[in-house]
Amino acid sequence: MLLLLASIWGTSFILMKKGLVVFSPLELGATRVSVAALLLLPFALRHVRQVERSRIKWLLLSGIVGTLIPAFLFAYAETKLASGLAGVLNALTAVFTLAVGALFFGQRLTGLRVLGIGLGLLGTVVLMLLGGSGGEATPTGIGNAWYGLYIVVATIGYGVSVNVIKHHLHSIPPVGVTALLLLFIGGPALAFLLLGTDFLHKLATVPGAWAAFGYIALLATMSTAVAMVLFNKLIHQSTALFASSNTYLVPIVALGWGLLDGEVINGWHLLGMAIILLSVFIIHRAK
Repeated sequence: MLLLLASIWGTSFILMKKGLVVFSPLELGATRVSVAALLLLPFALRHVRQVERSRIKWLLLSGIVGTLIPAFLFAYAETKLASGLAGVLNALTAVFTLAVGALFFGQRLTGLRVLGIGLGLLGTVVLMLLGGSGGEATPTGIGNAWYGLYIVVATIGYGVSVNVIKHHLHSIPPVGVTALLLLFIGGPALAFLLLGTDFLHKLATVPGAWAAFGYIALLATMSTAVAMVLFNKLIHQSTALFASSNTYLVPIVALGWGLLDGEVINGWHLLGMAIILLSVFIIHRAK
C-alpha cells in the first residue's frame, strides 16, 4: 500500500504541470477538489448521518488545511517550480507531521527528532537558495525558487491534517473520512469553479483544454480520491509518522517524471533532496 501510494502521489506533480498548460492555479485547484468530491459523493452520503457532530469540526479542519488549501498552493508553486522539485519538497510532510504532533498532540520530541526537523529545513534552504527552481525564467532560477514556500506551507497543512485524522477521526472508516471531508469542501470549490473562473469558457474554446482537463481529472481521481483513502487507511493501521513515510519514495518518482519531461536537475537539487530524505530517515528511526 505504501509503494502504491508513493507511486500515485509521485505522479501527481507532472499531472499538475500538464493541467497548468491551459488552466490557472485557481482553476486547477478547484477542479481537482470538485472532481474528487463528486467521485466520492456516494460514500459521503452513506456515512454523513453516522458522524457525531463533535467530529464535524475536525473533518472541516482536515479538509481545509490538508486538501483544499494545498490543492491551490501546489498549483501556484508549479507555475514557476519544476514538478520534480515540487515532489522533493513534498517530503517535508514527514517533518511537519512530527513538529505539529509534538506541538499540539503530545508527541515525544527527542534530540534526534529535533535534529531531523532541523535537517529537513536545511535541505529546503539548499534547494531554494542554491539549487534554484529548475525552471527557465531566470538563469539561476533563484527568483522562482521562492515559490517553494507555497509547498512548505502546504506540507504544514498536511502535518496538521495527518495528526487530526489520527487523533480525532480514527473511529471513522478511511473511505468515510476522505469522502466526508471532500463533501464539506467540494461544494464551495465547485461553486467557485463554475461561477468565479473562466473554466467553462476555456473548456469550450481553448485548444488542448480537454486534454488538460483529462490530466486534472486523473489527478483528482488517483492523487486526491484514491490516494487519500489509501493514506487514511495507513494512518488508521499504523502511526501518523509511518503513513507520512511515503515521502521517501515520492521525490524519486516525481524527479523521474520531471527528467522524462525535460526538467533540469543539478547537483544542488540532489544535495537538498539527500538532506531532506536524511532528515525523514532520522525522524522515523529516532526513539
